[in-house]
Amino acid sequence: MTPDLASQKQALRERLRFRRRHFVANLDPMGRLAAFRAVPDTLRKLLDASPVVGAYAPWGDEPDIRPLLLDGRRIALPHHADRTAAMTFRISDDGDALRKGPWGSPQPPESAEIAHPDIILCPLVGFDRHGGRLGQGGGHYDRFFAENPAVPRIGIGWSVQEVDTVPIEQTDILLDAVLTEQEYIITGDRL
Repeated sequence: MTPDLASQKQALRERLRFRRRHFVANLDPMGRLAAFRAVPDTLRKLLDASPVVGAYAPWGDEPDIRPLLLDGRRIALPHHADRTAAMTFRISDDGDALRKGPWGSPQPPESAEIAHPDIILCPLVGFDRHGGRLGQGGGHYDRFFAENPAVPRIGIGWSVQEVDTVPIEQTDILLDAVLTEQEYIITGDRL
């Protein structure tokens, strides 16, 4: 990555984290509770056809999508053995206590069953309507997506995280769709 692109992405991350933090802080309790509870039919069909759904445990002001997934599906969450290990997914049953991962984010314990998700619902810092995704900057999801190209990729974020264009480099993998509290945006032709 060129230094200019790296600094451009970092500046955008900072701006979008600020925007997300203030948006979530100003949501009324009922608005926050209602967000991400209704699933569009097209996404519901994808989820229903997926025995294992890759999701995430929200961290900070990321949207909490767990309630919409708790209907008998097997849920797999990202897991990092340490800061140098590749991201894997492990089954997280309702009763499983999550542990703090290497970066402080919640993850299943090391003893949880390794899983291979049939669809991925991933958090993001920013997105555009072309499938561009700006993540935390570690490239973990992009590497997982590159190794599993057939798995549908759905970004999850607040509407205020949308930008006109996410700066993209060769290793960035585009999303197939994005779900916000306001709409479901199909960004490619794979779904």
